[in-house]
Amino acid sequence: MVQRSMKGDIIRVNSWEELQKALYHDSFAHELNRYRSAYVYRGLEDTNYDLSTSLNRLGESHLERHLLRNFRKYSQIEDEKKSVWNWLALAQHHGLPTRLLDWTYSPYVALHFATSDFTTYDEDGMIWAINYVDSKRYLPDQLKVIIEEEGSHIFTAEMMDKAARSLEELKQMKHEDFIVFFEPPSIDQRIVNQYAVFSMMSNPDTQLHEWLGCTTIRHFRIVIPKELKWEIRDKLDQSNINERVLFPGLDGLATWLKRHYKDIRGLKTGPPSRASSDAGD
Repeated sequence: MVQRSMKGDIIRVNSWEELQKALYHDSFAHELNRYRSAYVYRGLEDTNYDLSTSLNRLGESHLERHLLRNFRKYSQIEDEKKSVWNWLALAQHHGLPTRLLDWTYSPYVALHFATSDFTTYDEDGMIWAINYVDSKRYLPDQLKVIIEEEGSHIFTAEMMDKAARSLEELKQMKHEDFIVFFEPPSIDQRIVNQYAVFSMMSNPDTQLHEWLGCTTIRHFRIVIPKELKWEIRDKLDQSNINERVLFPGLDGLATWLKRHYKDIRGLKTGPPSRASSDAGD
């Protein structure tokens, strides 16, 4: 069921089959006559979560430059040529509070993050999807020129560096708030496997979920009922979309195995028994 609102469509699914259709909502590109989605996706384990950044949650956006400066100073990475956008991506990747939000081109990777923590299976999950092509119309002219010259829809750190060398320069480009989507450099296999994209608001205090409602950027949310989470999780694991692949290394392997071998028999949040399923056929 699709619920229309000024804040974007909300799609409520009740089965794995309905979910498959919802994940590719509005994905047909008429100009290409192909299914080439212009959306990026973000999976959340709880519908009460919003699109706040880690810097928003810190509540001290004025500390951003100090956090980043000290991250560079103490990182022991000697690279004077590395741009602020590369440093931001690296800092986000390692858990520093930043204005960046993680997204992915893959709806299934987003679905993984919406169902990865089985301790939240008593809450409905959610996937956010934003049309990054639509977002270009809100860019300042300097960035529009660069992205059009490149024939692209999403920036790289190198493209960003052509227009702005600092976060303050970015903010001064336009009086109104705007969003930038950019692909992080391939820091490690985790970034590659997660098909990662970052979003960044020009004003670090602006809440993306609130700003979107004031724009014409297409976006939607998929509500994932808690009753579906175990079925989704098991089918994603069987499809090899799990921590073992998305977080290469021993930590990812251990996390996947911990969930894979968890005994959920008797849990209220588990999938319905075969007997009750047959009774409803």
